[in-house]
Amino acid sequence: MKDIDIRYTEMSDQPSLIEWLKDPDALRWFPMQEKEVEDSGANWIGFSRWRSSLTAMIDKKPVAIGTIFLMPYRKMIHLATFYLIVDKKFRRMGIGNEMMRNLLNLGKKYFHLESMYAEIYENCPILSVLEKNDFKVFAIQEHYVKEKNGYLSRILLERDL
Repeated sequence: MKDIDIRYTEMSDQPSLIEWLKDPDALRWFPMQEKEVEDSGANWIGFSRWRSSLTAMIDKKPVAIGTIFLMPYRKMIHLATFYLIVDKKFRRMGIGNEMMRNLLNLGKKYFHLESMYAEIYENCPILSVLEKNDFKVFAIQEHYVKEKNGYLSRILLERDL
């Protein structure tokens, strides 16, 4: 693997995120449609204000972004969900796994989270990264997402920190 630098996400990383999300192969695994990418990407990048988002860099260019979506309610600040995306040119190089380890550490050490949650759709390629990092399935909801060729199930996973 090339030298990777992981830093806090900056607002200037938003164009990379938008570009990656607009790729149909990546967008398939997120709960938004293409017309919603700009707004969703702005929301996602907005968490950089709280330093709950990390960007992986190779040769000074963003190659992955992972964001912990912090809860705004006191009763729920002990848990969070997250999104993670890797530029398709850099997938299967260990970057997703490295980002996941860093997000888990950030959640535990900085935000004092007790649990982190992932929501994915069946056959999503990030499942192997989640399993390597001790996420466990706690619910499966069938026929959750309607696609052109049928339905996908939603899989909810959790990891205690």
